[in-house]
Amino acid sequence: MNILVIGSGGREHALAYAASQSKHCDQLYCAPGNGGMEEIAICLPLDASNHQAVLDFCADKDIGFVIIGPEAPLVEGLADTLRANNIKCFGPSAKAAQLEGSKGFTKDLCAKYDIPTAAYGRFTSADDAKAFIAEKGAPIVIKADGLAAGKGVIIAQTIDEANSAVDEMFDGLFGEAGAEVVVEEFLEGEEASFFALTDGTNIVPLISAQDHKRVGDNDTGPNTGGMGAYSPAPVMTDEMIQRTIKEILEPTVKGMAAEGTPYSGVLYAGLMITTKGPELIEYNARFGDPECQVLMMRLKSDLIDAMLAIENGTLADHTPEWHDNVVLTIVMASKGYPGSYSKNTAIHNIDAANAMDHVKVFHAGTKKDGDQILATGGRVLNVTASGSTVAEAQKRAYDAVHKISWDNGFYRTDIGWRAVEREKQ
Repeated sequence: MNILVIGSGGREHALAYAASQSKHCDQLYCAPGNGGMEEIAICLPLDASNHQAVLDFCADKDIGFVIIGPEAPLVEGLADTLRANNIKCFGPSAKAAQLEGSKGFTKDLCAKYDIPTAAYGRFTSADDAKAFIAEKGAPIVIKADGLAAGKGVIIAQTIDEANSAVDEMFDGLFGEAGAEVVVEEFLEGEEASFFALTDGTNIVPLISAQDHKRVGDNDTGPNTGGMGAYSPAPVMTDEMIQRTIKEILEPTVKGMAAEGTPYSGVLYAGLMITTKGPELIEYNARFGDPECQVLMMRLKSDLIDAMLAIENGTLADHTPEWHDNVVLTIVMASKGYPGSYSKNTAIHNIDAANAMDHVKVFHAGTKKDGDQILATGGRVLNVTASGSTVAEAQKRAYDAVHKISWDNGFYRTDIGWRAVEREKQ
């Protein structure tokens, strides 16, 4: 059948890469795609927010399945529109996507169904938020309630920083996403990401990963959409995985169904592994970016088989298969990210990196201009490598990064450092 992938980032390139290898895939389309996705798919400038245009395209190209990569189209209800028109797709309904679309919604769900998470408050007034901050003290976490492209979280080390963050959000730093602010107590521990597929009743665990959110080495600087990741995450032991499923994922899926908003698709749980065990930081209603890139390189079985199992009601009988290796990805970003940055700067020698054994370069913010690849976004390339250990995967990934020539690019030099240190012990 013909398959359409919605999105243009590294996550979507990874999903397209996996979909292109599926026995179900006849022709692959990506909208809008990027400079790297053009190698495996027909890319076109389709506006995902124009649902009628998407429906018309699906009819014209006989699309049998749609993979919705980013969060915004999910929150806007694209999956609802497709299913209402008998087009199978991967992704939750708009109501279910509130798990990512509203941090306050998720925190309230956690409170109602006893899902472990940080104490919190929801505020539409700066004065009320500041009173809560004064009561709880610092460090403390300030979050824009809505979608903010992975940048709507500020970890304030002092009360003054927290109050400034509140003012900035209510003053429009993140647009409408900051019309409501969620303030949370700071959780101590180690972050990890865990993924599972669900059809609203059944849960099929996938695998763990660990992201690197801060822009600078040694986890310094502002939060970003993610500067690198690896899988598996050693902190997610078998015990932690089982506890995550029992204490967090299962009550979430049951709670969403009980609320009349059954969730289908991938559940991405951002976790803090504390002295008490796993606690939920936040949910995402889609695969992580850059975690998806390492997951898709580790996936051994057919991605579309798994996604169709959700739509066809056969998920309970499906078990994805994984390669036993470690996969690590390094984000190459435009200088200035997550702030302002120059666009349309040239990148050279990506092919040399891609030619290396056990290496795959996923494109994010790129476009093809003749024979050139130009950087068009903040996060631009995901240089991804596999190995038998984290150290081996890390070395291969950085060796590949060093082959790429891009004057306006930068990257962290310590992706995977926690796992590498564990391997030395």
